[in-house]
Amino acid sequence: MSLDIRFGGKYRLGRKIGSGSFGDIYLGVNMQTNEEVGIKLESVKTKHPQLLYESKLYRILQGGTGIPNVRWFGVEGDYNVMVMDLLGPSLEDLFNFCGRKFMLKTVLMLADQLLSRIEYVHLRSFIHRDIKPDNFLMGLGKRANQVNVIDFGLAKKYRDPKTHIHIPYRENKNLTGTARYASINTHLGIEQSRRDDLESLGYVLMYFLRGSLPWQGMRAATKKQKYEKISEKKMSTPIEVLCKGFPQEFVTFFQVCRSLRFDDKPDYSYLRKLFRDLFIKEGYQYDYVFDWTILKYQQSQQGGAGGSGGGSRAREGRPAPEASPLRAGAGASGTRR
Repeated sequence: MSLDIRFGGKYRLGRKIGSGSFGDIYLGVNMQTNEEVGIKLESVKTKHPQLLYESKLYRILQGGTGIPNVRWFGVEGDYNVMVMDLLGPSLEDLFNFCGRKFMLKTVLMLADQLLSRIEYVHLRSFIHRDIKPDNFLMGLGKRANQVNVIDFGLAKKYRDPKTHIHIPYRENKNLTGTARYASINTHLGIEQSRRDDLESLGYVLMYFLRGSLPWQGMRAATKKQKYEKISEKKMSTPIEVLCKGFPQEFVTFFQVCRSLRFDDKPDYSYLRKLFRDLFIKEGYQYDYVFDWTILKYQQSQQGGAGGSGGGSRAREGRPAPEASPLRAGAGASGTRR
């Protein structure tokens, strides 16, 4: 692509910084303010366009903490274009950067924010349906410690926003989302609801603590067979085994999520308190010093990743040398892993 492409009259397209299953993400610049932005492009010829739907969802969710701003959406030439806030690395990037293990303190600080993000999306009558580390990005600058939720290509309205009438219970649904973090009910073909986003979050938290999940690395001839193997392993792994060696609160979290009925409203405050009380019991300080904060500081002391200035922490010691804003819907058009 030529470098002097402009969108919305004021956003200039820069280099490509990421890609996903239904589009690419570029660094962009607001030529009036010189501010960097993320530009997500999707071909107008794509079989299942999702960018317009996603941009509408961001508009509905706008104003919530940790919800990126959509600056502009439109069609230019062969592309659907969405201009958004530029964000920092994903939790998957940071997990890799930290040697694929997070300490309990980091996981609990993340759990607090992740629960709040999911609760907010649910409050606006949507379920995310693809809760995974790649879809949570840290902010930049002053917001380097804020978790942002992205990628609403698979999100679905689970109730009428005015009457709050819940969608009906259905079965025989295809797996939507990422198999590794999918809830058991999702594997069984049951329509997803609020409980499934939370069960997926539980798997994300255990992935961070353990370093991997027991159903990773399953091999099979077809995707369908692979998903069946993952499903079988997930169902045959007791919660106590999954959470072995970690605080009982994680077992309780799964017990609560799995006991919810299809249209139940989860008690988000109870779940947050569960982890906050554990945080206090462990004697931790809520100082936003994550595992990657410490690593970056150590690197800077060795003359590695530059200074440890609080504001730009998310920029230093990047797993990749470039800013990694909104991934272009990694895994957003169906299933992955």
